[in-house]
Amino acid sequence: MDGLMAILLLVVLLMLGIPVAWAFAGVVAYLTLVYDVNLSTLMLQGFRSLNSVVLLSLPLFVLSGYLMQSGGIARRLVEFIEVLVRGRRGGLGASIVLASGVFGAIAGTATAAVAAIGTIMIDPMEQRGYPRGYSSALLGISSLLGILIPPSITMILFAVATQQSVAACFVASIGPGILLIIGLILFNWFSVGRLVHEKASAALPEFTGRSPGRIAAAALPALSLPVIILGGIYGGIFTPTEAAAVAVLAALIIGFLIYRDLTWGRLRESVIAAAETTGSIILILLFSFMIGRILVAERVPQELTEVVSALVKEPIMILLAVNVFLIIAGALIDDVSVTVVIAPLFVPLMASVDVHPVHFASIVAASVVIGANSPPMAPILYMACRIGKVSVHKAVGPALLMMAVVALPVMIITTFVPELSLYLPRALGLL
Repeated sequence: MDGLMAILLLVVLLMLGIPVAWAFAGVVAYLTLVYDVNLSTLMLQGFRSLNSVVLLSLPLFVLSGYLMQSGGIARRLVEFIEVLVRGRRGGLGASIVLASGVFGAIAGTATAAVAAIGTIMIDPMEQRGYPRGYSSALLGISSLLGILIPPSITMILFAVATQQSVAACFVASIGPGILLIIGLILFNWFSVGRLVHEKASAALPEFTGRSPGRIAAAALPALSLPVIILGGIYGGIFTPTEAAAVAVLAALIIGFLIYRDLTWGRLRESVIAAAETTGSIILILLFSFMIGRILVAERVPQELTEVVSALVKEPIMILLAVNVFLIIAGALIDDVSVTVVIAPLFVPLMASVDVHPVHFASIVAASVVIGANSPPMAPILYMACRIGKVSVHKAVGPALLMMAVVALPVMIITTFVPELSLYLPRALGLL
């Protein structure tokens, strides 16, 4: 009961607007008082948990995302994808989905995709006949491909919190990510003439006077990044942490020497933004590790397993109950909180119904796609609306429709078709 009260306290603090890290600190204080824990020992255990080589990849991937945004890499990717889909029905909407997927394979964060792609795409989409609310909703959900398509910061956090292989968690979410891409493209295609009255007009303003060949050639350095990063990881050339360092180095070389969009001023801004983001995440991780230590010591995950198993007997119903809980949790608190606090509590329960932790990583990632765009919190949807300069009320309707028709079925398929998540890790010898 005290464990559930702690989760409820976290939700209340976040809904009151308390910064995420300090909301976690409040939960640590509550649990320390309730269970009479030695705080000095707990702090030491928390810092030891942070002493991980795997976690070094976190600030590096965050920095690489900001560098790709400010170094012109994102813009070249969008231009290249627009060349591929230009003139086709729903082409511009499909390009925002594909660009988010490719950018996710480089940066690993949803927020970077929203900022980088949204600032380029929203205005041309409005000129083509796409309502800004619809475009912002499509941007918000597409940006979560950064969580499903590796390298994913969310999967790094899940792997660290549950002591799983980072590479295995990366690969496990590729299948759901591809399903989401296909689903969103088809949804957009069917929306043309219904929700969207697409006009046949010129493409992005940057294309004026430029041939498709020149645009494709300019995009080659940007397109090489996911090949280098993912090929290096799964080819056994370097670890995910080393891949993050390579991503930063490659982003610097491409931004400074090839595209020349990256300046010393933009580099400084990127480093500061990455430091702020990383600092916030590390604080959250520290407090989440402390919360996890207390809850495990007090057998809260085991008690949760026993309670759910007593209420629901059938494995299918248990999986559906966990799906519903993850979606509700994601609608109330941020994706980091769900990944490092809520999800680990369910690992023993998932084991009781023969769900592999790496498979559960994919389920959690698919749930984040829905939760991060669902009111009342909806952090990604709100950010997309800020980038799109539109009221969130105009984006909620299309976003809910996309989640009901595309994201929710993807989550259900991910949950009940384990091979979608486990085939690639097994084929690559990661499990």
